[in-house]
Amino acid sequence: MTVEKSPEKVAQDLVTLTIDGIEVSVPAGTLVIRAAEQVGVQIPRFCDHPLLAPVGACRQCLVDVPDAGNGRGFPKPQASCTIPVAEGMVVETANATAEKAQRGIMEFLLVNHPLDCPVCDKGGECPLQNQAMSNGPAESRFSVSGGIKRTYPKPINISANVLLDRERCVLCARCTRFSEQIAGDPFIALIERGALQQVGIYEKEPFSSYFSGNTVQICPVGALTSAQYRFRARPFDLVSTPGVAEHDACGAAIRVDHRRGKVMRRLAGEDPDVNEEWITDKDRFAFRYVHAADRITYPQIREDGALRPASWLEAFAVAARGLAAAGPVGVLPGGRLTLEDAAAYAGFARETLRTQDIDFRARPLSAEETGFLREHVAGRFDVTYADLEAARTVVLAGLEPEDEAGTIFLRLRKAALKGTRVVSIAPFTSRGLAKLRGQLVRTAPGEEAAAIASLLGHGDYGLGADAVILVGERLATSPGALTAAAELAAKTGARLAWVPRRAGDRGALEAGCLPGEDGRDADAIVAGVLAGALGGLVVGGVDPLDTADPAAFLAALDAASFVVSLEIRESEVTRRADVVLPVAPVTDKAGTFVNWEGRRRPFEAVFSTPGIMSDARVLKGIADELAAQGRRQEVAPANQSSAESALVPRATSAPDGQAHPRPAPQPGDDRRSAGSFTLATWKLLIDNGRLQDGDKAYAATARPAVALLSAATLERLGTTVTVTGDRGSVTLPAVAAADLADDVVWLPSNSFGRGVLAEVASPNSRVEVSGA
Repeated sequence: MTVEKSPEKVAQDLVTLTIDGIEVSVPAGTLVIRAAEQVGVQIPRFCDHPLLAPVGACRQCLVDVPDAGNGRGFPKPQASCTIPVAEGMVVETANATAEKAQRGIMEFLLVNHPLDCPVCDKGGECPLQNQAMSNGPAESRFSVSGGIKRTYPKPINISANVLLDRERCVLCARCTRFSEQIAGDPFIALIERGALQQVGIYEKEPFSSYFSGNTVQICPVGALTSAQYRFRARPFDLVSTPGVAEHDACGAAIRVDHRRGKVMRRLAGEDPDVNEEWITDKDRFAFRYVHAADRITYPQIREDGALRPASWLEAFAVAARGLAAAGPVGVLPGGRLTLEDAAAYAGFARETLRTQDIDFRARPLSAEETGFLREHVAGRFDVTYADLEAARTVVLAGLEPEDEAGTIFLRLRKAALKGTRVVSIAPFTSRGLAKLRGQLVRTAPGEEAAAIASLLGHGDYGLGADAVILVGERLATSPGALTAAAELAAKTGARLAWVPRRAGDRGALEAGCLPGEDGRDADAIVAGVLAGALGGLVVGGVDPLDTADPAAFLAALDAASFVVSLEIRESEVTRRADVVLPVAPVTDKAGTFVNWEGRRRPFEAVFSTPGIMSDARVLKGIADELAAQGRRQEVAPANQSSAESALVPRATSAPDGQAHPRPAPQPGDDRRSAGSFTLATWKLLIDNGRLQDGDKAYAATARPAVALLSAATLERLGTTVTVTGDRGSVTLPAVAAADLADDVVWLPSNSFGRGVLAEVASPNSRVEVSGA
């Protein structure tokens, strides 16, 4: 229950002080530098950041305090970023004392700072440049070693993606504080003392963090730069467009900086309600796919077994005739959709094709999940980021936030540091859960329903109206788990939210891209094509390797009488399609993502690329052509070469090694078998996903693909193991996970070869593990 404060109590919480002659009232505990901002007084600073704990490292924000509120002043200037306000305090930020102190600090910082401005990536947007002009002396009185400044070899790699120019550093400690306080990755620190002090890394550990790019953005002097952007452009060369990250369902705000039709970099946008000022490295660096060499830029139709270029009108006509002649058609939109595109797919399926066979889920799924999404997710907006911060307890089920929803992870870590309890139903304590100071309910895959039910009435977890339950999409393949989560929420009063991995999944759900009551889900659509019950397929952004059975999906593409693909880049789907229609990536269209909260996240187009349309516009072109041809089942007149080509049987074999996974090898007699294991798996944040192609430095920061085993099993089998399932096998280095059960093995889903689902095992199956 919320207790309303009386006006008298509210007044008691306010402190009144005077800054540069302006009286201001602010909440007790406010820092002087924040109070100054409220009255429009700008105090120079480098180390201060509103989302980081104050440290007073740079001393640039010195101010004069002639009255500390007790009738006495401080004898020397004080750092305004560390001094809280006091009743009656008097602060002078621009008198002779304050200006002298600020000029002196600036002069000191510039003693050894290099004159890199013409080549520094920060040039043009550098706080040091700006404040040296506004608060620094015109000339330096210092001469160091005859005019030679201190230098270091430059740059040094603190990770594959982040470079450090040590002589530029002003020791503000923003990067080290972010890594320790926000991301929980204290892999960098200030080392040495005095003039030798510098940013350093652990000797045996690189700066390994999914959020390392934020340190580059908040660095005030260009000491940290990204390998991707270094020396590529200057800020005044760039045009900036606000955007929304497309790699997960978090809806993080970003800023897209571009020049002459090419994205040069992406930065975190500021949105206090969603991502505050932070984004993952995936959202920051994984954008080069939009400029990939295999980007599809014109329509193609299949003629004599091969794809050839076509005009849009011809492609629409061929697609319409082919779909009309194919018989029943299944629609698989995929999960990269904007809300507008998802609505177009739903309308195209139900109104144009007159089918209920539509499903956006390009992954393992279940009928239980379909019912759960309809009843407990669609149209409900019960949980927000703010609720995560305010919750007493947050339960994670089938969700690893650091890998699958980075913005949620950062908000949960912020909450955990303030006292929120995080409980995870998972097979082991992941690196992310450890940083959340979370509590593990150790659960083997497939047993989540029982584990969730066990939380009911367990006083240690504090489940009630102030608790939140977050369920991930992986819970779909655990029988009864989603039902158990809904029951737990109903009985305890906790709020329930579903967190998918893809940016378009929630919008697709709200737009109606689930199968109708009599419709087929994605797995049933594939089975229907293979059984001959469906003749055509309309496929959006679906990667076959993400589906529950990649081999069956590819076989369905081969078996379908007609396939229309709407895609950004060449893929296994486009290689099998009869009509390939290029669609716009997020940079080339305006639209709206709906994040996991149900919050709408609109964005504008960055580029206007001729000849590239949104999925919605392409589907409308096909629908208009179908309408112009009359009724849906009407076959186009004979003797039209394009119509004939649309119905020419397609080649049913893909390139070698692509159509079907290799047969599962059996462990040899010389191997040390550990018997049958339960397979746990999820996708790491940085993996082999196709939207992450194109940046070697970013890819080099991916965590290595390893198999996780219990310490006892690792000791028995050795440090290299072979995992064999019903679809193949993989040999990987093995690492111990302290609290993993002896009969469970964990593999990253998409960090090697063609991934777990294509090369190792089907969902919920058991595997054999043997020493290599």
